[in-house]
Amino acid sequence: MTAIPERAVPERRRGPVVAALMLGMALAALDGTILSTAVPQIVGDLGGFSVFSWLFSGYLLAATVTLPVYGKLSDTFGRKPVLIAGIILFLIGSVLCATAWNMGSLIAFRVVQGLGGGAIQGTVQTIAADLYPLKERPKIQAKLSTVWATSSIAGPAVGGLLAGYADWRWIFLINLPVGALALYLTVRHLHEPGRTRARERGDTARTKRGPRAATGTRPRIDWAGALAVFATGTLLVTALVQGGVAWPWLSAPSIALLGGSALLAVVTFLVERRAAEPIIPGWVWRRRPIAAVNLALGALGLLMIAPTVFLPTYAQSVLGLGPIAAGFVLSAMTLTWPISAALSDRVYNRVGFRRTAITGMSFALLVLLAFPLLPFPGQAWQPALLMLLLGAALGLFQLPLIIAVQGTVGWSERGTATASILFCRQLGQSVGAALFGALANGILTNKLADAPGSGLPRDLDSVAHALDDPAALTARAADFLRRAVDSAVDAVFLGAAGAAALCLLVLLFVAPRRFPVHQDPTPDPSPDARPSKATDPATDAS
Repeated sequence: MTAIPERAVPERRRGPVVAALMLGMALAALDGTILSTAVPQIVGDLGGFSVFSWLFSGYLLAATVTLPVYGKLSDTFGRKPVLIAGIILFLIGSVLCATAWNMGSLIAFRVVQGLGGGAIQGTVQTIAADLYPLKERPKIQAKLSTVWATSSIAGPAVGGLLAGYADWRWIFLINLPVGALALYLTVRHLHEPGRTRARERGDTARTKRGPRAATGTRPRIDWAGALAVFATGTLLVTALVQGGVAWPWLSAPSIALLGGSALLAVVTFLVERRAAEPIIPGWVWRRRPIAAVNLALGALGLLMIAPTVFLPTYAQSVLGLGPIAAGFVLSAMTLTWPISAALSDRVYNRVGFRRTAITGMSFALLVLLAFPLLPFPGQAWQPALLMLLLGAALGLFQLPLIIAVQGTVGWSERGTATASILFCRQLGQSVGAALFGALANGILTNKLADAPGSGLPRDLDSVAHALDDPAALTARAADFLRRAVDSAVDAVFLGAAGAAALCLLVLLFVAPRRFPVHQDPTPDPSPDARPSKATDPATDAS
């Protein structure tokens, strides 16, 4: 496939395009945080308490399994049509969610939102790499990280205000002006002239070789592969999200879903192997730099479950904080993450991508190991301080690896490569939620076997709800439950430390010492023009 110039968008047009990317990313970033605080009002209005978790699981499922498909489509047809389609689909889902009449319809419409969210997440990251050369990519990535940081703080507050003083349906309608502005800026200012010229040159060359070669330039969509990838991901993520929650792990539904996903994975491999333009090309795993980063970010998704899922429970049940205060303890991580990411280029330009990522993950490992050493019950500033340090460490780890992978491929492969690492990170989160959920509930079960009195809850969610009403418990029982939650969360953070250690092993023994840098040609090169030079920091110091 023809390589496309790295700077497809002229310098003067970057500002509006960056604004469009940040607004588009805000749609996906605000989605979960703004909805979480309004769940009680939604359940009170629509009912369906037993299945409300699918408001989040359904969105996550749709966004995750479609990432590889959107990545391939953006490489085939360009970023702009995929991003526009994603924003429109997300807005349609938002309008439908605002009109939901029961919990089942709301969950279905959240899946529609997720289908758009998958396109937005992967394509925004890919366009960001298209806009900036290798040395300047931390600038745009830091801006996108700031969007996530702001959303984690503002989302719960905005969701609570809308649900408490207006109506929970406004949580979805507020997406419309944000999405409309992002859509306008994308349509008006995002152009891909380099891609058009390169395709025209390729078509002309093939036409000179004959009509059969010319007709071969038509894009071919691997619909069978897309369906196989979607079906496999759907079964696997459903099994991981619902196992141990909606049904026991060793029950018939879990076995059927996991077995079905394994069978479909084999079918997907066979289909993709025969496809002319596979949705998940084999080079994603054959190329050592991309395979190593896929595994490393999968481990990152795994360990991120400890702070994002279990820290709020710890803050409320052990420290006795309210939901908003508990959210702020977690948000401390998002304050230092974008700052660290923005400054990471000063590190990897000196020591290389691999060493920078190793430094960040080593620091993260120490922070995760320090969490179980916190005193009981402790003060809120103590876990908040650890989250500040963890955010700084992970910003130093993740961004260099994403930039390194995007730098190893040309325009025609960048969407697929970016989608693959995002897919592995989100799949790691699904695995981590299942694994650490089972670990936490197992620890609680063992602890509660010796609980004083009878009738106490036996799983993490039930314990957290019981501690929300301390008047219903004796002082001894409440203290016992808090210590049990503390032990369970400590075990989860030790498990997250294990995931960090696994990530370090991947970086040390699988990742290459030097990440190669792909040289895209300059726009409209003359016959005698030489490729522009790009500095590979990993070549100079790794």
